[in-house]
Order: sequence, then structure tokens, then C-alpha cells
Amino acid sequence: MTPAEWEAVCDGCGKCCLNKIEDEDSGEVFLTNVACRLLDNATCRCTKYPNRHDFVPECIVLTPRTLRKNLYWLPQTCAYRLLHEGNPLYPWHHLISGDANAVHKAGVSAAGMTVSELSVDDDDWEDHIIEEPL
Repeated sequence: MTPAEWEAVCDGCGKCCLNKIEDEDSGEVFLTNVACRLLDNATCRCTKYPNRHDFVPECIVLTPRTLRKNLYWLPQTCAYRLLHEGNPLYPWHHLISGDANAVHKAGVSAAGMTVSELSVDDDDWEDHIIEEPL
């Protein structure tokens, strides 16, 4: 895939930009509604995507090479994860439906449900654990 084709796989759900908590003992990953400071709550897009590392140096660049080691925290509905596992994309995925807003209409995105990490103390993230919108 070209870089543009790779980027087009993203379904725009915003769930990868939600902060996670990993249990040190079990390795289990819990999703929170505490979003990266750069996530637009309405569109589920990064407000500074091209230069996000200037603001969030730890932001992971997902590539075909880094995908495997990052699967454990990617959302269950993530198109990158689905394709890697040999599963089809969901009907609401924009490459299938032709509608970039279908992910939001299907209720599987983080749209409208997040709080900025700037407004929640790190010690309080456990109070923000949620189930993944599926």
C-alpha cells in the first residue's frame, strides 16, 4: 500500500486516541473516555495530525511494521486490526459504505463521549473506564 492508501484504512472512530489503562499483573487493557488532548470530540480526528508529535511525542505512528506490536490496544472494530486478522471490514466502514460519517451513525465511534486528558488527573483515569462502543 502507498502511504495514502494506508492512511485511508483508518475508519475515523477515534477510539485509538482514547487513553488506556493496562493492568500490570494481567496485561489486560481497559479503555477510558479520556481522550488525547488533540482529539476533536465531534469529528474524532486529530486536530494536529501532520505535526502531532510536536505536541504529543509519545503518539504511536501505526504502520504495517508497527501494527503487530500494537494490536493489543487497538479497538476491536479497528480496520487495521481487522485486516491484519484476516477479517472483513464492517459495513459502516467508509471504504465499504462510501460515507465517512457512517462510523458515527453506527454508534461505534468516540464522538461526543470523550473528556480531554487536560481536564482529568492521571490518578482519576480509573473512574473513566468504559466499554468499547461496538
